[in-house]
Amino acid sequence: MPPNTTASSGQKPGKSGRKKGRRARLVLIVLVLAVIGGIAFGAYWSVSTVRASFPQTKGSIALDGLSGPVDVKRDGNGIPQIYASSDEDLFMAQGFVQAQDRFYEMDVRRHMTSGRLSEMFGKGQVDNDAFLRTLGWNRVAQKEYDTELSASTKKYLRAYARGVNAYLLGKDGKDISLEYAALGFSNDYTPRQWTPVDSVAWLKAMAWDLRGNMQDEIDRSLMTSRLGPKQIADLYPEYPYGRNKAIVQEGAYDSATGAYSPTGTAAGSTPPAGSGLAGGTEAPAGLQSQLSGLYDVLDDVPTAVGVNGNGIGSNSWVVAGSHTITGKPLLANDPHLSPSLPSVWYQMGLHCTTVSAACRYDVSGYTFAGMPGVVIGHNRDIAWGMTNSGVDVTDLYLEKITGDGYEYDGKVLPFTTRKETIKVAGGASKTIVVRSTEDGMPLLSDRDDELVKVGKKAGVDSEAPDRGDGYAIALRWTALDPGTSMDAVFEMDRAGDWTEFRKAATSFDVPSQNLIYADTEGNIGYQLPGKIPTRAKGDDGSLPSPGWDSAYRWTGYIKQSALPYEYNPERGYIVTANQAVVDKDSYPYTLTTDWGYGTRSQRINDLIASKINGGGKISTDDMRQMQLDNSSEIAKLIVPKLLKIDVADKDVRDAQKLLEGWDYTQDSDSAAAAYFNATWRNILKLAFGDKLPKELRVKGQCLYVDRVDSTGPADEDQRVRECGERDADQAQPDGGDRWFEVVRKIIDDEHNDWWKLPRTRTQEATTTRDELFGRAMRDARWELTAKLGKDIDTWSWGRLHRLFLKNQTLGTEGPGFLQYMLNRGPWKLGGGEAAVNATGWNAAGGYGVVWVPSMRMVVNLGDLDKSKWINLSGASGHAYSAHYTDQTDLWAKGELLPWAFSAEAVGKRTSDTLVLKP
Repeated sequence: MPPNTTASSGQKPGKSGRKKGRRARLVLIVLVLAVIGGIAFGAYWSVSTVRASFPQTKGSIALDGLSGPVDVKRDGNGIPQIYASSDEDLFMAQGFVQAQDRFYEMDVRRHMTSGRLSEMFGKGQVDNDAFLRTLGWNRVAQKEYDTELSASTKKYLRAYARGVNAYLLGKDGKDISLEYAALGFSNDYTPRQWTPVDSVAWLKAMAWDLRGNMQDEIDRSLMTSRLGPKQIADLYPEYPYGRNKAIVQEGAYDSATGAYSPTGTAAGSTPPAGSGLAGGTEAPAGLQSQLSGLYDVLDDVPTAVGVNGNGIGSNSWVVAGSHTITGKPLLANDPHLSPSLPSVWYQMGLHCTTVSAACRYDVSGYTFAGMPGVVIGHNRDIAWGMTNSGVDVTDLYLEKITGDGYEYDGKVLPFTTRKETIKVAGGASKTIVVRSTEDGMPLLSDRDDELVKVGKKAGVDSEAPDRGDGYAIALRWTALDPGTSMDAVFEMDRAGDWTEFRKAATSFDVPSQNLIYADTEGNIGYQLPGKIPTRAKGDDGSLPSPGWDSAYRWTGYIKQSALPYEYNPERGYIVTANQAVVDKDSYPYTLTTDWGYGTRSQRINDLIASKINGGGKISTDDMRQMQLDNSSEIAKLIVPKLLKIDVADKDVRDAQKLLEGWDYTQDSDSAAAAYFNATWRNILKLAFGDKLPKELRVKGQCLYVDRVDSTGPADEDQRVRECGERDADQAQPDGGDRWFEVVRKIIDDEHNDWWKLPRTRTQEATTTRDELFGRAMRDARWELTAKLGKDIDTWSWGRLHRLFLKNQTLGTEGPGFLQYMLNRGPWKLGGGEAAVNATGWNAAGGYGVVWVPSMRMVVNLGDLDKSKWINLSGASGHAYSAHYTDQTDLWAKGELLPWAFSAEAVGKRTSDTLVLKP
């Protein structure tokens, strides 16, 4: 088994390298012996098989299609910096080098985006492929390439594809990666040629995981089966604008010009109230079952960068030179995404030996394997970061089915249909029919037979159309329209100032990201980009809309000039961490009703303000330390209440004492953090989780619940037994900062109905907050006794809060011996849910880490060579490469690597040089 590691472990560099080398050799020896002994289905895997796919990093390789030589310089962590004399050579080399390190990952990604996973992994992926074909990501990507993207972008995409295919030339699967050797046991799959559309389609997968409030839209509707409008409103409180600052604080929408301006006239808007369906229509009976079935389909779709749209967050902030030691801006970024092996990010530099009209790039940062350019990073003039904006760019529509069509404004319109054939490794192909509305919305419910049956039986209120042959669920999503986001990547990479950066942002259609900016001239800024829809008839996008009424269709998109931005704000810093973009009373458009609640962003604002107000100047290391802030904001609210509770049980009282004097930091070795988080988890379960409908609770957890519309206790004979249906890392209450706000709203109301619990055979009823908190403390004590032992001196948060890095295909679904070979961990982590150091966990499901800061960077605009960066894993996707997880120990300890940019600095850090020759 790969060795366990912790955030506090470490060796001196020299010894560490030798130990890692010995450890790798031992693993290989064990592997060979195991294989000789008959494991791996009788196949013989030698050391040469494992190493066959390791990339050549020294010497030279001839590539057809290059116009001149290209240098690939790798540092001690295997991170490549590429130097070329033309744009096309630069991106061709990028394709070749990424394929060297990560082709298997790239291949899986393109099979996901095109709905062809069954070709690699067999019949178990047919349902996923059918859903992905219904969305049609690859079809949209093809349209983008054919009709939307600029000539230069297409040129770069073709050059990148040539580089990937040059790597593939003459190689068998086993020469590319260990995973292909494993797949060879069960099928004869052979990788096909890379195409430009394969790269474009990846942006659709990224947009899917960052799609906004679709999950909240489903969950709110599912809640109506057990909770009334008031209870649902309790669980979705308004954003606390007065306490947690929005991103944009100094600009305003100018109603006279229809543009956003630092000096505009504010014009407010108030989102309409409603429940059930958008616009105040009551949800039809049966919609809950439809949406529950839809959730099951969505939950099975492989994630691209996030936890299927849940819990996606990020931190990014920029500080002006007036507040920094260097006198120039500092910019930090750490996107929070699902942990995977290899990391979703790939670090590299793309450098023209001479920047000119023939070769326009000198940029370094993070990109995705399979996509040319740099997504986040800096060039020689500017730096930029991204966080998910969370704006609402998806809507679900309930469509009334009549015969072979659907009802729309009193008429029956025919569906647009197409057939898709799914090829299956080792099995027969399957053909599906995809149905879409006239305006291109695919019917997601067609991918679940149960949903079709439920739709035919669904009841509706008296104002809705007759049932006819049933109801279906359709999706409207901006990413299903061809766009220009790929253009934006290249435009940002070569932007030289704020004006050029904002122009590039206008091409960034989806996913809508918060873009943060700094330049070497000392300017800082923020821009919200994206194709953001406008809605009519009281539809704020928070609930499914009646598809039979054209009044609920989108009416257009917010003009780019009207999107919020800031430039050199007076306060001297900008923070984006998924909070509200702008105060709702200063902006006429509804961007979303489901912002993150601003816990992380306000903590970062406070940390910066504290340093500045204390007369200090901020350094690169200060920015790093802020990224590692483990403070628990919910603990600050709850712990004082917990300490006032009179606890009779000695063992529980001993645990309670851990909280006395605790500074609320969630370090990996903290016993107090372990006990508090266990108590918080049990508070959520007792007060809220046990009262939610089964569709939101953890799968397999069964309990007796009130029949309908009650948060208080009911008589025993009025309660029914229900078992949860949702995967543990997706269930509610997840403990995120929405739940912080829920509890904050009621914590001083000691007799609120949410604190009430019925009497059971093992527990007395609770009628007050402190009675429920006391029970939660007892339950937490015995839960940790079972997990960590009775002796509280041995408890630590890191023992509960562990990170496992898993290969996202064979490392999760493959045979045990393959998982053994491909996966790594655990690492014991600090941090937590809604902390700045956002090592997320789902309170409903357990304490394991489900999303992480997927990378961290701090860019120093005063001296780019003094910037710092780190990745979650390493540059390589090859198991047993020295660079498979060589950054993870440093990442877990919060350390950063030097980030060389200038040719001189890169040269000093270069370990291997490969020359690609024409």
